[in-house]
Amino acid sequence: MKALLHKIKKILIWIVVAFFASTILSVVVLRWVPVWFTPLMFIRLGQQVSQDKELTLHHHWVPYEEISPSMSLAVMGSEDARFLEHHGFDYKAIEHAAIRNLKHPEKRKLGASTISQQTAKNVFLWPGRSWLRKGFEVYFTVLIELIWSKQRIMEVYLNSIEMGDGIYGVDAVAEWHFHKTASRLTSAECALIAATLPNPLRYNSAKPSAYVLKRQKRILHEMRYVKPLP
Repeated sequence: MKALLHKIKKILIWIVVAFFASTILSVVVLRWVPVWFTPLMFIRLGQQVSQDKELTLHHHWVPYEEISPSMSLAVMGSEDARFLEHHGFDYKAIEHAAIRNLKHPEKRKLGASTISQQTAKNVFLWPGRSWLRKGFEVYFTVLIELIWSKQRIMEVYLNSIEMGDGIYGVDAVAEWHFHKTASRLTSAECALIAATLPNPLRYNSAKPSAYVLKRQKRILHEMRYVKPLP
């Protein structure tokens, strides 16, 4: 029995070592290598197959320098105004969301995920709200904040985030919704794209609803006060 427990302990140690080694190596490699596919892309393809839909996947990786500077301002104004100030977690936003959700439990839950957290989730994890997934999200967020630059986090975020049905990344949505490249997007178009991000499968930047146009107006206002990436 003692020998068996020792063997199990040894196996568990190797599993833990392998986990940390593989995940850290992955983050280091992706510091420079483009992210061509994400778990969500494969999940969406699986959903399309199960629903007998045509397989649709539009995704083009483009360097940060080939993306309109207004796009990063728009997502910061919309999703994470203190992106350049925090180290992965916006504790002020978390506190605000917690207080608001406690005071108004009948309303839709207010989130406080930063761009860093969303990037960690998009690249390394699966959608969901379990505590296990949230724990992994915290772990990967810490890793990318330690190993990647803020510009790299933004570059990966803008290239991997879901921006429509079968559309991932800013260059793909620029092509399919605005018939241009990401570099040629205007401030208004960037704000319109950012306005759909809470639910890009429901909201369409090519055919914006009154709600999306209202959000676009607010984001354009917020963009004036957001500090640009260096």
